[in-house]
Amino acid sequence: MAAAGGEPSTENVSDELFQNFYTEVKQIEKRDSVLTNKQQIERLLRPGSSYFNLNPFEVLQIDAEATDDELKKRFRALSILVHPDKNQDDQIRSQKAFEAVDKAYKLLLEPDQRKRAMDVVQAGQEYVEHNVKEKKKQLKKDGKSMDIEEDDPEMFKQAVYKQTMKLFAELEIKRKEREAKDMHERKRAREEEIETAEKAKRDREWQKNFEETRDGRVDSWRTFQAKGKKTKEKKNRSFLKPPKVKMEQRE
Repeated sequence: MAAAGGEPSTENVSDELFQNFYTEVKQIEKRDSVLTNKQQIERLLRPGSSYFNLNPFEVLQIDAEATDDELKKRFRALSILVHPDKNQDDQIRSQKAFEAVDKAYKLLLEPDQRKRAMDVVQAGQEYVEHNVKEKKKQLKKDGKSMDIEEDDPEMFKQAVYKQTMKLFAELEIKRKEREAKDMHERKRAREEEIETAEKAKRDREWQKNFEETRDGRVDSWRTFQAKGKKTKEKKNRSFLKPPKVKMEQRE
């Protein structure tokens, strides 16, 4: 349906962009699916791969709506291609590439994890589509040309790709923050537990030492009391001595 003035509606534009984007993605997947083993290893280990590979669909070069059979076939083909046994001259890098493929595959085998990944991809696409609509709406309001760079399917694809990667990266950062916080809390709880155990140990040792030395302390006190009594009696006897009488001198 066309909008007033013969301009196509933003909804139709968005649908058309999506179809173009989807077609372009499938073409890229078809092209990349025939990359050589060396090229696949390079792709999986390129600079920034720690974030690029957060998207399991990107790692396996498979559509988010792919069936389980398609997922299994794609994993098998890609894992064989980058397996260290098939890349004897580059075993260390091929091992890392294989681990990235294996991790992505195992993640997508988990229904909950796969749904989360699909939600991120969908959110990235919807975000860009919304921005496209808002841009065109503002341009129409300003009486300007409604042509934007996202009209180019390649630019639209890149915008979706960037936004999707950003969302995956943000989720990974939040996950690491939660993990660090949990680790800190576990460490603090462990330290408190150790301190409590050490205090209890010190208290037990003090109590044990107190009990073991009690008889000695009692004997020492009795000895002290006895000595004090004898000293007091001796002092008392000295007070009972008759005074010395001086002899009178005769004249």
